[in-house]
Amino acid sequence: MTKVSIVMPVYNAKEYIRKSLDSLVNQTLKDIEIIAVDDGSTDNTQEIIEEYINKYPEIIKSYQKENGGPSDARNFGIMEANGEYITFLDPDDYVELDIYEKMYNKAKEENSDLVDCNFYWEYPNKMKLDKGKQYTNKQEMLVNTRVMPWNKLIKKSLLDLNNIMFPKGLRYEDVEFSYKLVPYCDKVSFIEEPLVHYVQRKSSASYTFNEITRDIFKVLDNVMEYYKNNNLYEEYKEELEYIYTRYLLCSSLGRMLRVKDKKLKEELIFETWKNLNEKFPNWKQNKILKTTKSLKNLYMKTVNKTTYKIYCKIFSLKK
Repeated sequence: MTKVSIVMPVYNAKEYIRKSLDSLVNQTLKDIEIIAVDDGSTDNTQEIIEEYINKYPEIIKSYQKENGGPSDARNFGIMEANGEYITFLDPDDYVELDIYEKMYNKAKEENSDLVDCNFYWEYPNKMKLDKGKQYTNKQEMLVNTRVMPWNKLIKKSLLDLNNIMFPKGLRYEDVEFSYKLVPYCDKVSFIEEPLVHYVQRKSSASYTFNEITRDIFKVLDNVMEYYKNNNLYEEYKEELEYIYTRYLLCSSLGRMLRVKDKKLKEELIFETWKNLNEKFPNWKQNKILKTTKSLKNLYMKTVNKTTYKIYCKIFSLKK
């Protein structure tokens, strides 16, 4: 069995895919497979992939499919992966040359279901270290996990046995995928060293603020439904209520306030408050919110029907 499968969803990536592929084909861990899934590219991305296949036929597999979005491409890659462990990498990011050797060795040493590492946010003129919080149980993991899949090495059998895939056609797919995975990670290991470069581009979908920001409601609802359907909800109720509240009042709301269409922005602001208070009417009494000290929690504690409107107006002016 291959030690590590790396799934790369690709779409019109000719400008930056070479740097990403170079960081993979030169890995110090040799027993890997790179699964490049071309999701209907219209440029010469596939020609570049073919160049690398000719040079490294023993480790690169290439598939072409009709455009279905990054989740669909990742799911395709999961189905084709043969590795004991699996990870993901987007074609505009790149990794240190020893990342998978270090992560795989850590996984085998500690019999880990998942290995997490730190990473850099890489901007044109600077890099910023993202350092995660270590956690001692699954409840802490649910609250503190960083939802991106590309800084993690995951035991492939966990995905197969629990049918964990990315939601097709939705943005914030990493949120749903990661939160569904948490209950099955009995052993999680950490590598403090930053081993991934998360490259920030203005043209990235993460910098696009429009109707699609509404997808967060569906993604979070999918998570809640998954926990209920699998008899996990009661065990993680406080944590689920907290992360639902945090997303809607913090990161998600921040993106919605960047929407330029005034009518749409007002609709999203209204839906955010409506969804939060209908799904979790007692969110203000959440134990994690009340007992954990942080700036975000301090802000959320001050939010009510009146201050919510005030904050939205103030933050909109700043965007």
